[in-house]
Amino acid sequence: MLIGLLLFVALYAALVWAVTALFLKGGDLSAFDRPTGQRFSSGPEPSAELRAVIASLSVLGDAMREVPLRRRIAALRRTLDEVFAGRKLDASFTPIDCAGVPGEWVLAPGADSARRTLYIHGGGFIVGSPRSHRTLTSRFSAMTGGAVLAIDYRLMPEHPRKAGIEDCRTVYRWLLEHGPQGPEPARTLFVAGESAGGNLTLSLIAWLRDQGLRAPDAVVALSPMTDSTLASPSIRANLHSDAMLGPLLGPLAKLPKWLLLWIGWFVNRIRPADPLVSPVYGDLSNLPPMLVHSSEAEMLFDDSRRYVNRARAAGSPVQLQTWSHVVHAWQIFNPELPEAGDALEEIRKFLAAAAPPDGASR
Repeated sequence: MLIGLLLFVALYAALVWAVTALFLKGGDLSAFDRPTGQRFSSGPEPSAELRAVIASLSVLGDAMREVPLRRRIAALRRTLDEVFAGRKLDASFTPIDCAGVPGEWVLAPGADSARRTLYIHGGGFIVGSPRSHRTLTSRFSAMTGGAVLAIDYRLMPEHPRKAGIEDCRTVYRWLLEHGPQGPEPARTLFVAGESAGGNLTLSLIAWLRDQGLRAPDAVVALSPMTDSTLASPSIRANLHSDAMLGPLLGPLAKLPKWLLLWIGWFVNRIRPADPLVSPVYGDLSNLPPMLVHSSEAEMLFDDSRRYVNRARAAGSPVQLQTWSHVVHAWQIFNPELPEAGDALEEIRKFLAAAAPPDGASR
């Protein structure tokens, strides 16, 4: 009886190991950990403005821990939507139905309706909305001189991970032929997103290439999650330096890697190494011009570095810019952070160089 039980346990353990190693786990990407790109630094220590942002994140985290777990997601969604609610932004915000997917047109004064940006917000696939990201979307409209469509894609846990991916595809196809005033072909088209939105952005552009659809003129990914297997060294190495993700993901980061892979498979119903949710493992050739931003202090730093190095090795025109000290997706904290202003200026220059000449069409 005991021998039979031990044999069953051994066989079960072998099965778990085989599935983890051969199905859930991605390939070894350590060859792509080399430094690359342009580095920015505001000095040897975090700025006073950055320390103030970090303190506000700590206060928010403490407040959320006081909320019962069953109500925490709803409370966090409400809180994020109100963080910048009192700020006066020089743009108009208009709800829109995009082929069944809700969104919001963001228009700075003088915005050209034929110059469009699809913005995909972050929030770990469970929080965030167009309203919570207006400090960014309004700046993108001003920087590009065009209209920004902020998508309100379906979130987890009410919807499966695949639902948000499908919403991004639906909205992109709609955006090709619709502007703020109605049906109108896009002359210039950008796609941008941060964090989870960066993941959805990178997944989207690979699908567009494979489908033979018009590619965006340029892409911006801010602190993107590119590896859902959580295999990047910085996931653990930067656990204590990441003021935003560290407190949220700290307990998960301490779990064995094999268990994280199984949890990811169970939660998303998609293999963690599938390029659909882990773009870094996909075909990264023939992608549009892309700018990736990442903080050297954040847990997703190596997600960006590995993705950029793999894409460049595949011949795609992708560049990486990194900042020291700053928090994950720091660009949203504008104008509070000087580093946010610096990053947004780099984005503006990149998009201006990538845009087709006025009057040209794709």
